[in-house]
Amino acid sequence: MIFIIIGVALIALKLLGVNPMAEWNYELTGDLWKMVWPFVAALIWWAWSDASGWTRRREMERDDQRKAERRARNIANMGLGPKDGKGGQGRRR
Repeated sequence: MIFIIIGVALIALKLLGVNPMAEWNYELTGDLWKMVWPFVAALIWWAWSDASGWTRRREMERDDQRKAERRARNIANMGLGPKDGKGGQGRRR
């Protein structure tokens, strides 16, 4: 994501006329690579992270964390959790 932000910032600075980006030209033999490199880096990063399974592992870890939090919250709401001074097992009728 940071590569995309850098690329958009470079393009915005070029369009707003901020030096030195305003002096870059868009010819293939010129400074075009300076504007394109963040997007190429983002493509390489996404290809690597998808191929290596890194994004899938992070997604699974977030899902597991949400499941654990939801389970703990449901157990606490039913009054079945450990005694912690906030109800717990002592609230049975």
